[in-house]
Amino acid sequence: MNAFRLGKLFGIEIRIDYSWLFIFALLTWSLSSVFAGWHRDWPGTEVIGVALTASLLFFGCILLHELAHSLVARRYRLRVRSITLFLFGGVSNIEHEPPSARAEFFTAIAGPVTSILLGFGFLFLTVAFAAVSLADAETAQQGYAQLGPVATLLAWLGPINLVIGAFNLVPAFPLDGGRVLRSILWASSGDLRLSTRRVAAIGQVFGWLFIVTGIAMAFGVHVVFFGTGLVGGMWLAFIGWFLRSAAAQSFQRMAIDDAMAGHTVGELMRRSGPTVAPELSLEALVHEYFVQSESRAFPVVRDGRLVGLVSLTDVRHVTPERWTSTSVESVMRKNDALVVAEPEEPLARAFDQLARQNLGQLPVLDHGQLVGMLQRSDVGRWLELTLSHGPSARAQQ
Repeated sequence: MNAFRLGKLFGIEIRIDYSWLFIFALLTWSLSSVFAGWHRDWPGTEVIGVALTASLLFFGCILLHELAHSLVARRYRLRVRSITLFLFGGVSNIEHEPPSARAEFFTAIAGPVTSILLGFGFLFLTVAFAAVSLADAETAQQGYAQLGPVATLLAWLGPINLVIGAFNLVPAFPLDGGRVLRSILWASSGDLRLSTRRVAAIGQVFGWLFIVTGIAMAFGVHVVFFGTGLVGGMWLAFIGWFLRSAAAQSFQRMAIDDAMAGHTVGELMRRSGPTVAPELSLEALVHEYFVQSESRAFPVVRDGRLVGLVSLTDVRHVTPERWTSTSVESVMRKNDALVVAEPEEPLARAFDQLARQNLGQLPVLDHGQLVGMLQRSDVGRWLELTLSHGPSARAQQ
């Protein structure tokens, strides 16, 4: 995801995807309308201020939801790389699948439990802050109108956290409820991959149900709990599309893991290939290497040892007029900044590095010596051939 770093909590990097800015603005605009309806006597600045605060606190609650997942995952020795807030809420970037069904269950359930506890906590505080106002009101609208800014925030945050907790318990993978269901199936069958395939299929069914329901709402059909209307309907359909896509990707990822199981980097790396010297000019690099090859990066070697990697991106930072006077060494990414692999390293781990870092290749080192290059395109072609004839592909069909 295209995200920027916000900071760290409990040693976990917190990131915000740029899509979050859109949903933050949309939520604030929507809440401004809601709070203006509750408090017709409030000035516009107060309405917007409370709406902004509510949006920030809402995403703070989402962050707590994801932190609960992450902290429980770390309890089971799972590495959590980051938490990212994005269009649909948040996601904890946990490096590996859980080691057991028990770990999966408690890691998955921690988020919804946190949201539900937050919801009841906010509702309790609402009653504590505004019991008299709510008791004296003849209608809900009158009760809301008598709430102050703090009580208004609490009155909105309580129910919304309960909704978030309940929604995430829907047994649609990759929602938390789907992961809880997977842990139960895993515990009963002992087969993680079979359980994942089953819950991924269920997740796609729920995704399509949300899409169809959302479209029906957009055309005026009233749906229990969801209501009706174009905006609500399209939003539900959008969530359904996300669920369907995420479930399909989880299914595909499991097929990829199956295909890569037992294979190493050494099996797919290119053992022979051109290398360049650090003293080579960019002029020679472009005309003698990039123009005459499909490779987008070359290892830079001195005395048989890797010292860096130079790519087309590095060359683009220099104007053509300066190519003759600029050496490869001055623009290359140095060895200590590179992501590398080893010949005996599991292929799945190296492929994860390629995908996560959005890299086209990994230098492969054996005791510090360059022995090959693992190309992302080569792994992709191998997967295409393997999955088209393997059991994972037949299972998916």
